[in-house]
Amino acid sequence: MTTWTLKPGQPIERKKLHNDFGGRQQGGIGPSKGSPNVFLFADAASAVKHGYTDGWQGDGCYHYTGEGQYGDQQMKSGNASILNHKKEGRALRLFSGARGTVTYEGEFEIDPDMPFYVTDAPESGEVDTRPVRSVFVFRLRPVDGSISVDGAIKAASGSLILPSTDQVDEVPVEPNLTERSVVEPNREPYEAERREAKLVVEFQQYLRGLGHVAVRHRILPAGEAKPLYTDLYVPSQGLLIEAKGTVERGAIRMALGQLLDYGRFVPGSHRAILLPSRPREDLRQLVLGAGVDLYWKGDATFHYERHQEEPPKTSQAA
Repeated sequence: MTTWTLKPGQPIERKKLHNDFGGRQQGGIGPSKGSPNVFLFADAASAVKHGYTDGWQGDGCYHYTGEGQYGDQQMKSGNASILNHKKEGRALRLFSGARGTVTYEGEFEIDPDMPFYVTDAPESGEVDTRPVRSVFVFRLRPVDGSISVDGAIKAASGSLILPSTDQVDEVPVEPNLTERSVVEPNREPYEAERREAKLVVEFQQYLRGLGHVAVRHRILPAGEAKPLYTDLYVPSQGLLIEAKGTVERGAIRMALGQLLDYGRFVPGSHRAILLPSRPREDLRQLVLGAGVDLYWKGDATFHYERHQEEPPKTSQAA
């Protein structure tokens, strides 16, 4: 087996790297069967296309997104090889670039206390039509003698640092920022997104006719790397609204979950789901019974139904 002699900053043809040490000749993660290595390739140019943001962060770690371009990423194959590299006796070796000549950045290991976190990222494809899915982001620490930690922190100057406190801001409503939620990624996510965006625009017009202005919230929870965006918020009513482009059960369940999530950051708000048509009775009762209001689009206007408040409890004399 060829002895590892490559030093940080040294270039090498990727083809020669794999001829000498094994590993996949394509893709970002290349576990080798012929040597005790897992090769990681970070290419800024292609990362954006695949919804990835890799690089140094202010915690002194290199944040590296796992593999899997479509749907929620799974902890298997290349991702599992990163997570289990110590147990399997493999070194993590990071390269900048993915094709042709690549540059060796050094040897890394996963952080023992927090090896990875889960965040949201768009799928590969056209920017305006990409559904959002869950991805793994591994926290890689440089190994002694490979890259100095001081150098890593210095390289992180100006980089995004994960917030230590929740950050919540009101921002304008822009359809391209709608947080996409895919119930069944292989069926019709794009059409549902288009219907949802159109519904939000029409409801904004309806609100303006009643003298109300809608905004949305940008929510960045503590420790998270990507913000959440609410669909609509009506400040004059304290009304938090989640829209869905379908009345399918899974979408309504998801809307309830999103409102529960967002509501933690918008205290004092009451909540509503906006739908393209009246849901069937069982789902209507699901929403109203959860303490959430309903808006749905009719032939000529929008209809509203408020959930029933729980009757006050009465004490009984002993």
